[in-house]
Amino acid sequence: MNYKVTAEEALKQLLEQNEFPFTVMMKHGSMTIEYFAPQEVDTQTPHKQDEIYIVIKGHSTFYRNGERISCKKSDILFVPAGMEHYFGNFSDDFGVWVIFYGPGGGEAR
Repeated sequence: MNYKVTAEEALKQLLEQNEFPFTVMMKHGSMTIEYFAPQEVDTQTPHKQDEIYIVIKGHSTFYRNGERISCKKSDILFVPAGMEHYFGNFSDDFGVWVIFYGPGGGEAR
């Protein structure tokens, strides 16, 4: 397992993979860290684990349980397991770290 990753490494891996708007960068126990960079539309559905988003590039509107929140680089967002959420109106360079943790870990996204 990597103990350090950079946004540049994550973006390179995401572009090489070119299948999904996210790529897994670290995994340990119930914790998974992904790099997520949606293009055009964010089609997320609620997840089985709590998650933390750390905006590392760009800006967006974050929709969380019916609430609209403006977010930009260096903002941190929390979403409890099962809550509806997605990003909209994001900049072309938008990218976030996503940290999944807690019960339900190790299951497919």
